[in-house]
Amino acid sequence: MVLPNVYATPEDSVLLLQLTDSHLFAEDDGKLLGMETRASFEQVLQRVQADGHRYDLVLATGDQSQDGTVESYRRFKAMAACIDAPKRWIPGNHDESAVMQDLYGQSELLDPVTDVGNWRVIMLDSSVPGSVPGLLSNDQLKLLEDALADEPNRHHLICLHHHPVSIDCKWMEPIGLRNADAFSQ
Repeated sequence: MVLPNVYATPEDSVLLLQLTDSHLFAEDDGKLLGMETRASFEQVLQRVQADGHRYDLVLATGDQSQDGTVESYRRFKAMAACIDAPKRWIPGNHDESAVMQDLYGQSELLDPVTDVGNWRVIMLDSSVPGSVPGLLSNDQLKLLEDALADEPNRHHLICLHHHPVSIDCKWMEPIGLRNADAFSQ
C-alpha cells in the first residue's frame, strides 16, 4: 500500500492572508473598548498593501462586524476590496450569520470549501446566535467530514472562529468551542 505524501513541499505552497476580529460598526467612528475599529482595520489593510505580496486567498475568520448591521458588512467588504485576491468569510460570535447570508449567500464569499493549489481550505461556522462560546452543528461536522474525504490527497486547512483547544488564556477559555471533542474525532 502506498501512502499519500502528507508533508507540504515548496511547490505546494500558497500564500493566505487571515483577517479576523475587525469588529466594524455601521458608524465610521464606532469604538470597541475605546478603539475606533474602522481606523484600526484601515491600518491593518495599509500594512497588508505595503508588504507587496500577492495572496492566493484571503480568509476573514469572524467578527467582521461588532453590531451585525448590513452597513458594517458592506464596509468590511468595501475596505477589504483593496486586496486583489479571492475571499472567504465565516461568522464569529459578534456576527449575524443571517445578515451575512442575506447579503452574500449568493456570492462565493461564504463558500465553505475552497481548493487553492494543492490545498483545501474548509471554513466552518462555529457561531451560535446569541452566544459567545462556539459550537459546530452536526451539519458543520458533516461538511468537515465530507470535505476531508472528498480530497484525501490534498493538504487541508480547517478554519473556525472559536478555538478548539485550550489556549491557556483565562478570559478566553470559557468562550472556546463547546464540542471540541466532536471536532477532533
